[in-house]
Amino acid sequence: MTSDLRFRDAMTQDLPAIVDLLADDALGRKREAPGLPLHPGYEAAFEAIDRDGNQRLLVAEKDGKIVGTLQISFLPGLSHKGGWRGQIESVRIAASLRGTGIGGRFLEHAIDLCRERGCHLVQLTTDKQRDDARRFYESLGFVASHEGMKRPV
Repeated sequence: MTSDLRFRDAMTQDLPAIVDLLADDALGRKREAPGLPLHPGYEAAFEAIDRDGNQRLLVAEKDGKIVGTLQISFLPGLSHKGGWRGQIESVRIAASLRGTGIGGRFLEHAIDLCRERGCHLVQLTTDKQRDDARRFYESLGFVASHEGMKRPV
């Protein structure tokens, strides 16, 4: 089922499909604004990501349709002897294709990109309300080793 799948960097024309994916769950519906015209913040964010060599916005494409997205931030740090980390965020797979193996392949592709960049660690966060996502990440070898905290500004 996943043999015609490809992963690539996102392009501006992919933004409506990416926003649709981000909005396609209970949490995303509360914070995203799908539909045309797109909120101008999406285009501004895309341009910033696209210009930054330490950012990658990826899409998964199947049969010419965007069916997944994720973002990788490559983070330098002084700890771990100056080791780099790959931070994976905003992972989404089309609801109709969850459980088909696409998400696992997409995450392994992202991990390979982090490895190629010399990262010693790949990390991600998931909302505590996303039990299925947590189980999925654990099945790929991710460990809930830290407690994350956020504060709106």
